[in-house]
Amino acid sequence: MNDTLDYPFGGGWNRCRRPGGSHLAGKRAVLPGNESLCLACLFALVAAGHGADDSAKVLLSGLPSPVLFRGDATTAYRDPAAIYHDGWFRLFFTLVKIEPDQRPFSYAAWSKSRDLREWSEPKIITPRDQSLNYGSPGNLIRHDGEWVLCLQTYPRPQGEPYGNQDARIWTMRSRDLETWGAPELLRVKGPNVPREKMGRMIDPFLLPDRREPGKWWCFYKQNGVSMSWSQDLKTWTFAGRVEAGENACVITEGDDYVLFHSPANGIGVKRSKDLKFWRDEGVLTLGQKEWPWAQGRLTAGFVLDLRRDPAVGRALMFFHGSDFPEKDPRGGFDNFASLGLCWSDDLNTWEWPGKNRPTSVPTRK
Repeated sequence: MNDTLDYPFGGGWNRCRRPGGSHLAGKRAVLPGNESLCLACLFALVAAGHGADDSAKVLLSGLPSPVLFRGDATTAYRDPAAIYHDGWFRLFFTLVKIEPDQRPFSYAAWSKSRDLREWSEPKIITPRDQSLNYGSPGNLIRHDGEWVLCLQTYPRPQGEPYGNQDARIWTMRSRDLETWGAPELLRVKGPNVPREKMGRMIDPFLLPDRREPGKWWCFYKQNGVSMSWSQDLKTWTFAGRVEAGENACVITEGDDYVLFHSPANGIGVKRSKDLKFWRDEGVLTLGQKEWPWAQGRLTAGFVLDLRRDPAVGRALMFFHGSDFPEKDPRGGFDNFASLGLCWSDDLNTWEWPGKNRPTSVPTRK
């Protein structure tokens, strides 16, 4: 990898901002007419044979900022996961809202966009319950005619700073990516291990096996990144672990599995051909040194590899950054966390709006 890999140096609901500083003022964002023009240009380029490179330029060049959702004093946007389907980007994430009595509640939420610039108002899909605190959507897969979203619970019923030992991982199902069924526990330690004996686990990610059709892997944060496999997403067999941080995201490239994970700061990269032996590829910190909204921590990278999709032609990385370190008294965990975007055509060199030039970023409130 080139020198873009280095090593770590170290909106409330109604106030989240779109790139350029506009507010989503407590109502569903209206996707404007120029979106249609942008998409028309994009599809015309594809139809004319200009290919993914020109399409990506149309889609990505108009983004004025890497910030998609801006956190504030009572809101955090964390742990993104995304899917591109039927011309829509759907972004799932943890939404933390601090209520007037200062209690933080965590939810899984989603928003959608045609152009990565104008996003719908976030929609919460999990209950308000500090003994559960759903969040950290890992990714979305297609299985048995339905969409499957994996996510975690992060219980903090006694005001704990982080999720307690009852944190577990789950799936939810949908036929349309918008209406979701009740969460179901992922019994990744095996069907005979009781829920209370499974141990604390967070940050699930589901991946089809590269060589064996019908076999699925679940990666999750427990003793590093642990792995289990299943043929039906119900009966799981534990298969080992790799030394890595949280927020595992795994894609395939050629003969490799590529693991993106979160160390203390930045986005770590590892590669493996067999899910047993892994080689380190360094840590990405992207534009963190120049981003005031990510000075506390840059983390939770999710890679949506659309390099073969002619409408996009790039691998997109969604991530979150916090203004302050997590234990800073000003916040940085339950608030002032924002979602960002960058992209690459080779998984080595990453680009973002404003790279190598001054960029206008929504300011803190």
